[in-house]
Amino acid sequence: MTYDRLVCANCAAPVSEGRCPVCRANRERMQQENYFAGLNPMTLIALLAVLIAAVALLAHQTA
Repeated sequence: MTYDRLVCANCAAPVSEGRCPVCRANRERMQQENYFAGLNPMTLIALLAVLIAAVALLAHQTA
């Protein structure tokens, strides 16, 4: 899950805005934990499609 959709329980604002110390701490923690947290979901889908195409091409060449 990306942190831009999370709502802070402390200030009821989006965590991505970082309005309160709790938001900022959670945003920082999520960025450190997950490399893909800041990526757009469409970017992840595109990367997955490229990976599948590369595997399919490799399988076709070895067969």
